[in-house]
Amino acid sequence: MIEKIDFWEMILRTTLSFIILMIVARAMGKKQISQLTFFHYVTGITIGSIAAEIAGQTETPFVSGAIALVWWGVLVILVNFLTVKSKKARVLFDDSPTIIIHRGKISEKGMKKSRLTLNDLNMMLREQSIFAVADVNYAILETNGQLSVMKKANKESATRQDVKAPGKDPKFIPTEIISDGKLIKENLTELNLTEEWVYEQLKKNGINKVEHVYYAEILENGTLHIDQRTEDK
Repeated sequence: MIEKIDFWEMILRTTLSFIILMIVARAMGKKQISQLTFFHYVTGITIGSIAAEIAGQTETPFVSGAIALVWWGVLVILVNFLTVKSKKARVLFDDSPTIIIHRGKISEKGMKKSRLTLNDLNMMLREQSIFAVADVNYAILETNGQLSVMKKANKESATRQDVKAPGKDPKFIPTEIISDGKLIKENLTELNLTEEWVYEQLKKNGINKVEHVYYAEILENGTLHIDQRTEDK
């Protein structure tokens, strides 16, 4: 008899929790799903945890849990209202976009602020089919963690109005060979390049030490794209 009561109680609690959660989610709007900023990420986890607590824990008073769930949803709606009306509130809760690449140069300040590594940046670029930092004019890290990229004009995809020209296979796959002032020797080995060749390329660009380079990559045509360090380590 006790098991039967517990069973139906859990069914009822879960069903009511589901209905309340759906109502709260609809009230919060589509932004909660489509623009997952840190604030909305935390909110989603919290609301899910409260709903799970109501549905699965008989020790938790249902009414108290339902009030907490609804009130959290109300707070989110209020915050969304404030972010629409106030720029300061928008920056406070959602942060602001960060420039990662400015006119083809990696922003060390932007990288530090966003806690991004060079490997992270390269991965995010490759996800957009960009294999060379040198092809990028601007890159902005949005508040939802996505990277928006504007390619350099000569690297934009061709249109039907563009003149078709015969292409040829690239000599190299764009690959980083210097990261944060250090040579990536394994990449040099894979590319059949020597450290001496790198030093010669750096000297041609007036750079005497690898430590003075923040980032460098070999391009498709075999030339070296160098992003010199602008800030003290």
